[in-house]
Amino acid sequence: MRTLRDLMASHAGAGTVAWIGLRPARRAPMVPVERAEVDAAGLVGDRHPSPGKRAVTLIQAEHLAVIAALARREVVEPERLRRNVLVEGINLAALKGRDLRLGTATVRIVGPCAPCSRMEETLGPGGYSAVRHHGGWCAEVVAPGAVALGDEVGP
Repeated sequence: MRTLRDLMASHAGAGTVAWIGLRPARRAPMVPVERAEVDAAGLVGDRHPSPGKRAVTLIQAEHLAVIAALARREVVEPERLRRNVLVEGINLAALKGRDLRLGTATVRIVGPCAPCSRMEETLGPGGYSAVRHHGGWCAEVVAPGAVALGDEVGP
């Protein structure tokens, strides 16, 4: 019989990096990139690189459809949510507090990435509430490296 700890450590497989974006300046459009270096402060070229729990922000691709439905939109593009890395195929919530391979870097998911009031501006009325509990995760950098589109993501 498998223990709860065993079940919580088990995943169907690795996820994949589906999109990477940098925030060059406050309120500036996100810049999609195919590859980014990850240092102790986060993605090189991102607006606020600083070591700590918000060095890298991640969101699940599967949540974009939920946010779109709740915001009454046909689609929500990842750059609208201003997270750094869009991941598909693995449940990031199940990895909270654990180290995660992100390309050749290692990050640790430390907590949810709450939406900001700009979601009302970006997604329209109700945008803030649509993103609540679907807005992604904040992570600290455990080991620098690089992340590229198509890279595996997993424990």
